[in-house]
Amino acid sequence: MTSFTEKALQIIQSIPSGKVMTYGQVASEAGSPRAARQVVRILHSMSNKYNLPWHRVINSKGEIGFKDEEMLFTQKTLLESEGVEFVEEKKILISRFLWQTDMTDFNQ
Repeated sequence: MTSFTEKALQIIQSIPSGKVMTYGQVASEAGSPRAARQVVRILHSMSNKYNLPWHRVINSKGEIGFKDEEMLFTQKTLLESEGVEFVEEKKILISRFLWQTDMTDFNQ
């Protein structure tokens, strides 16, 4: 497993309930600012194995990225159950729910 992947997993696992991070934010804080798509791949392939809170990662517009209605509903329901409020069908007020990590925890 690459260092980037390990850091991304740690960051995603540390997102607290009721907060979100963007794919790009996770990538940047894991050391590769242009690797947002790699974060998507990590979530897709490793969420079950590492019990990742995948639903807490959204796009930079503050939106759920799924086109599939069932997955969109699942992610929205999980976020709402944690107190995240939506301002549109699949969009949150990102400034209210965005979580900023303390990178000293991950740069060891």
